Parts: sequence; C-alpha cells; structure tokens
Amino acid sequence: MENKDKIVRRVISLVDFIDYQSGAVVSKEMMNKDTGTVTVFAFDEGQGLSEHTAPFDALVQIIDGTAEIVISGEKYLLQAGEMIIMPAHEPHALKAVQKFKMMLTLIKAG
Repeated sequence: MENKDKIVRRVISLVDFIDYQSGAVVSKEMMNKDTGTVTVFAFDEGQGLSEHTAPFDALVQIIDGTAEIVISGEKYLLQAGEMIIMPAHEPHALKAVQKFKMMLTLIKAG
C-alpha cells in the first residue's frame, strides 16, 4: 500500500492527510487488514454518498467541517470532533452540509 509507508511510525495530521477537490469526494485508504479498513475522505460542499448498506459496523469520525448522516431514516448533524457508529445492515447516507473530512473505520469482525 503506497500510503502505509508514509504514515507508519509517523505523527500525521488527519486534517492535512487529504485535500478537498472541487465538486468531488476524495478518499485515501490508510489501512487495509482482514479485520477491517481505515479510510480518510474529503467531501466538497453538496457532495455525498447515496443511501446504501454495509455488511459490517462502521465508525465515522468527523475531522473537519459539517456532515449530515442519515441512518435508517434518522438524520444526524455531525461536526469536527464528533463521531457516530453506523450499524451493519442499516441503510445510511452522507451529505456535506459544508465541505467536510472524515475518517471511516470499518470493522469486519463480529
């Protein structure tokens, strides 16, 4: 993994780890193991991910900006420093109320 060598045994700033791109959602995978993944995303304002489900629990940590996250029809507004767990098999969607960055930790073990 190309990013792994850049972050192992180094102090990094999550906010600076990924840059915003106009009109886009950008992602960088930090770790990919059999038991889960850690990925950092940057969403430009108005961008999002449409409703979908995942087979595993996912922890979303907002590291910059403001996001609207909908889980099973319930809306949550999260800001930098806040987090939420999206349970496995429950429909969820994300939208950038203003541009935001997040770290997504997907746990593949039960």
